[in-house]
Amino acid sequence: MSQTADESLHVTATDRSIELVNAAAQAAADRLAHDIIAYDVSDVLSITDAFLLASAPNDRQVKSIVDEIEERLLKDLGAKPVRREGDRDARWILLDYVDIVIHVQHSEERVYYALERLWKDCPELTLPEDAQKTRGKGEEHARLMGADGADGELS
Repeated sequence: MSQTADESLHVTATDRSIELVNAAAQAAADRLAHDIIAYDVSDVLSITDAFLLASAPNDRQVKSIVDEIEERLLKDLGAKPVRREGDRDARWILLDYVDIVIHVQHSEERVYYALERLWKDCPELTLPEDAQKTRGKGEEHARLMGADGADGELS
């Protein structure tokens, strides 16, 4: 388990859920996702153990992140989602693995819906270092795009 001693007192997600979250977070980081974060929601929801949130500045990258997560979880852990929603617009794609639910959102949807506010009282799960380094990347990208007047392509 990758939680700190203090965190482990509050985290009730299963080891399998944490394994899935970490693999998905690494896959998202490898596809340059922004602001990856995961919450243990097992104490407040009976339908899943954890939520993983990630975002990207354009629809094409959202889809690429989701495809990489799906491929990596299948290849490395033998996990297939029971449901995948939001593919048509690729503004907010949800992957439901029962144990965990993954939300990959376009940066604008991430700001508008602010899912973090809903789960802020739940324990945050420690993620791989590459995923942790994505914090603040969405804001940094928005600042750069504002200065350049670009249209949200990767930087």
